[in-house]
Amino acid sequence: MIKLLLLLFSAGKFGKVLLTGGTMLLSIFAYAMFYGWRYAVGLVLLIFVHEMGHYIAARQRGLRVGAPTFIPFVGAWIQLKDMPHDAETEAYVGLAGPLLGTAGALACYFAGRSLDSPLLLALSYAGLFLNLFNLIPLSPFDGGRVTAVLSPKLWLLGVPILLGLFLLSPSPILVIMAILAVPQVIKAWNFDPKAPENQAYYGVSSEHRFTYGVAYIGLAAFLAIMSSSVHDMIGAPAS
Repeated sequence: MIKLLLLLFSAGKFGKVLLTGGTMLLSIFAYAMFYGWRYAVGLVLLIFVHEMGHYIAARQRGLRVGAPTFIPFVGAWIQLKDMPHDAETEAYVGLAGPLLGTAGALACYFAGRSLDSPLLLALSYAGLFLNLFNLIPLSPFDGGRVTAVLSPKLWLLGVPILLGLFLLSPSPILVIMAILAVPQVIKAWNFDPKAPENQAYYGVSSEHRFTYGVAYIGLAAFLAIMSSSVHDMIGAPAS
């Protein structure tokens, strides 16, 4: 039965809508069991906004891409049917998700401040933190896709970050991401910038390296500051 449903959901454009909508509803149901339906709806919508950033950016670069698919307590992803032809395109698509996701989180923040809504502030914090988490400089995180435009060697910096997060807050998701990252860590360790195939893919201009480097550091710093600020705001006692 499950295989039949997946086949139906995967068939045609209407099937794509059903797959996205169905997995969104499944995620909302799962999150609602622990956090309530209002928070669950908001969280799934914030994840959707993040994924649409990738989707729009991929389409702008002429890449065929599938609709977002959600997995409860893991997140969501979009399937790139056409792989990027160079590191700059991959960085462009990778950065777009956290950028649009941050905009969604900020919308919740300003609405929460304006309406004095603890729910919206809590959603704002979740969105800010999730987008910051996605900027870990290690593939398959978005941060890994962005920092690859500088050098895949930077992925090695993501290893202690991921390990530190696990020690602070052990989570099955971190274990899954660590397993997925193993081939990328090996690739980073063995990366030879002089290899012809690497020069062809990672040989981008200094201007692009500078632009993405500044954008990555700036966005990560902003999200870290805002996440801390909103977290303190939520935890502060009512006056």
